[in-house]
Amino acid sequence: VMDGLRETDYGKGAVKMRSEWVGPKVGQQLRVAGVSSIVYALLFIMLYIAVRFDLRFAPGAVVAVLHDIAITFGFFVAIQHEVSLPIVAALLTIVGYSLNDTIVVFDRIRENFQKLRERELSLVVNQSINETLSRTLLTSLTTLVTVGSIYILGGGLIKDFALALIVGVVVGTYSSIFVASPVVVFLDRRFFRKQAQA
Repeated sequence: VMDGLRETDYGKGAVKMRSEWVGPKVGQQLRVAGVSSIVYALLFIMLYIAVRFDLRFAPGAVVAVLHDIAITFGFFVAIQHEVSLPIVAALLTIVGYSLNDTIVVFDRIRENFQKLRERELSLVVNQSINETLSRTLLTSLTTLVTVGSIYILGGGLIKDFALALIVGVVVGTYSSIFVASPVVVFLDRRFFRKQAQA
């Protein structure tokens, strides 16, 4: 590599300062650390939403985030691309992005639920999603334009990060509407309504 660099006009006189090698042991530690950080993030998300909103909202947010991570990870497996540290960093970013989007929808559900207490939760959820839909789509579109620019103009490592974010933003937008909220309605019908009737 150094010989090839020195043969070019801009690389004449280049000096090798240092070289590093990451062995399988270090790679395994990084992989374990990446998975652990995602698991801890999901646990704290569930705790935060249970305290901030209601217990029935927490599993919906976690299912939506798991959905986003699984599909993004599956995308890289399907194209047989190595899952590197930038992709793990992108997965953690997707967790935050998806959660933010889901919380906006949940916040509107909570507001409308307090206003429309006599209506069934599924109708309140439907109205809340309709009210936040344009905001969700515009935010995702703006994010996609930015991340798409990074993917097109960026270098090697940043391209992996940007590609993971593109997949994650698309899937995260879908999941905050079509995964998180239906899970809330399902849990309400399956568990919480039975407790209220008892």
